[in-house]
Amino acid sequence: MFPLFYNPTFLIISLPALLLALWAQWRVQAAFQKYSQVRTWSGLSGAQVARRVLDFNGLQNVSVEPVQGMLTDHYDPRSKVLRLSQAVYASSSVAAAGVAAHEAGHAVQDKEGYLALQARSAMVPAVQIGSWLGPIIFMLGYFALPLVGTSLAWVGVAIFAATAAFALITLPVEFDASRRAKETLTAQGIVAYQEMNGVNAVLDAAAMTYVAAAAQAITTLLYYAMLLMGGSRRRS
Repeated sequence: MFPLFYNPTFLIISLPALLLALWAQWRVQAAFQKYSQVRTWSGLSGAQVARRVLDFNGLQNVSVEPVQGMLTDHYDPRSKVLRLSQAVYASSSVAAAGVAAHEAGHAVQDKEGYLALQARSAMVPAVQIGSWLGPIIFMLGYFALPLVGTSLAWVGVAIFAATAAFALITLPVEFDASRRAKETLTAQGIVAYQEMNGVNAVLDAAAMTYVAAAAQAITTLLYYAMLLMGGSRRRS
């Protein structure tokens, strides 16, 4: 297990991405907690904000439902349902308005056939499998290098690569949804101009979590490839 988990190279490659992820999680939680205490001038709840944005974009067919958990907000393109966490659904805070409008932005992307969202949705089944199967196949192949060569391990790398690709294609999807949310909140007068600082803080912090996830996936993929190329050189 030494080469995979205790190799100093692993720490050198992965530590920056890990630190970025921890910082991003702290930042989004801090921003959300802070601006959950600030009420919007309109007084609309997260559910009402989402409904208004959806209706404005002709998406009366998309329902808004509460969901359990903290920051579990998401839009389901298959069932056309926008689900908001308890801290967002009934709250009239600046943070709730930002999150609700962001998720409504995904529904608008779906309606418009936003290419990156379509690609991400199509990748979900492969990523759900590849995120855990890829590393398993890689480890089996890596420890069996003297017997089977690098072919099996490279199969694991290729499968896990789908996870990295998914993380990358998620970035434009999330950035675009946040852009739409910010524009809509001000255009419809849901959030006052001075309240946009809070919306920006929450959504920009959330965006960094996706950047961190992409960095982690890419550095893990790079580490796997480096191990295999090093193993190939030792065998040659």
